[in-house]
Amino acid sequence: MIRFETIDVMTPVLDYDHVREWIVGVAAGCGYGVGELYYYFCSDEALLGINQRRLGHDFYTDIVTFPLTDSGDVISSEFCISLDRIAENSLNFGRSFESELLRVIIHGVLHLIGYDDHTDEERSRMREKEEECLRQFYK
Repeated sequence: MIRFETIDVMTPVLDYDHVREWIVGVAAGCGYGVGELYYYFCSDEALLGINQRRLGHDFYTDIVTFPLTDSGDVISSEFCISLDRIAENSLNFGRSFESELLRVIIHGVLHLIGYDDHTDEERSRMREKEEECLRQFYK
């Protein structure tokens, strides 16, 4: 089950059925099944509060991921996504809002299946995989 909810923002316009199919396809292509994924869209301030309370981090970010299980080949998680960050990043990176939102949605999934972004090499690998996934979405 993949659900999309809002906290303090309007629901972004997306083809959510297509997004769900895409997420399941990306996970399956990497050898993973999808359990329960909950996406919560919110503002910068709401996500900052979550980041401070739950992780002890005092900075703005586009997404935080809270895995719900550690069951090997099935991913389950809560994701909190700042639509304010998505809007700003879309301008900074020259992307559409939708494309940037999709990039962040799949970024969280990629973390769950083993991609990381702590080093330059990991960030490069993550970006390449994000771009590959976006191409799949827009096929």
